[in-house]
Amino acid sequence: MRGNDPAKVVADPRDEEPTSLHYAGLIDGRVVVCASFYPSSSPVGTDERTYQLRYMATDADHQRHGHATKVLERAERDLVAIGVQLLWANGRDTALDFYRASGWRLVEGSEHLSPETSLPHTVIVRDIGPTTEM
Repeated sequence: MRGNDPAKVVADPRDEEPTSLHYAGLIDGRVVVCASFYPSSSPVGTDERTYQLRYMATDADHQRHGHATKVLERAERDLVAIGVQLLWANGRDTALDFYRASGWRLVEGSEHLSPETSLPHTVIVRDIGPTTEM
């Protein structure tokens, strides 16, 4: 993550909060994929219960093997179980095909440069639970 530069900060002030969820996939005791989820208001203006995905990364040697998909599937099951209805993230543009294949959709007009990395990102969302609308 962050170019494998140990000086780059990948911590979030919400990391230790009891509502934050952190996932990792290990192979032979080595983390090859990780993702964190935090309760956060959606930038698309919904009343649904939302969580933000941040810091998802897969080791370059283990990409395209389904590890990230498994982490997302597990996280989504856990989040649905606690009543979360919508996930959102600032998806790195180079990973948008992965997110689209995983059921996420792009928010039109939300393209931006990350203030942390200066890399192009787009806001993405995924409906995971029943909506409150009737």
